[in-house]
Amino acid sequence: PHRMIPLRDTIPSNSFPFVTLALIVINTLIYFHEQSLGPAAERLVLQYGFVPARYLHVSHAEPWDLVGRFGPMLSSMFLHGGLLHLAGNMWTLWIFGDNVEDRLGKGRFLLYYLVCGLVAVYFHYLTGPTSGVPVIGASGAIAGIMGGYFVLFPRARMLTLIPIFIFVQIVTIPAVVFLFLWFMMQLVSGF
Repeated sequence: PHRMIPLRDTIPSNSFPFVTLALIVINTLIYFHEQSLGPAAERLVLQYGFVPARYLHVSHAEPWDLVGRFGPMLSSMFLHGGLLHLAGNMWTLWIFGDNVEDRLGKGRFLLYYLVCGLVAVYFHYLTGPTSGVPVIGASGAIAGIMGGYFVLFPRARMLTLIPIFIFVQIVTIPAVVFLFLWFMMQLVSGF
């Protein structure tokens, strides 16, 4: 799947994806702000990225400091580690998000996106609660959107670009195949 590039799906949207587009614009603007900081961007990532060890400390030392505990979980979803990280996440959001937003409605879609991101960050915390490395990116929220797409549109098909060495092939594959392969690649890279 990292070599498969989804171009579009076969499910037309019935409404304009305002929330999806707004999330893409916000993520992009924050990324360019982050890049404009130069060396100070590292401080931004440490402050607004999610650091499991800091969460562990704050949750024990100040359990009622909800902003200190949960703020970085939310803000980390809007930071990205590089242009390819941002582009991959935002392109995937654009491909899958419009249909999920169309089906769920604007408010429920935004809530679903945020909850998926928060759940992903929390599960990351559970795998390494003492880690001092900040976690950033919308990948967890995007994975949730892809999962929602899988459930809502099980028969959808994806127009997909597959580069094989110097040859480029565009094929239509079932979205469930693309999503399964993407999931497996995430699982393999996680281990």
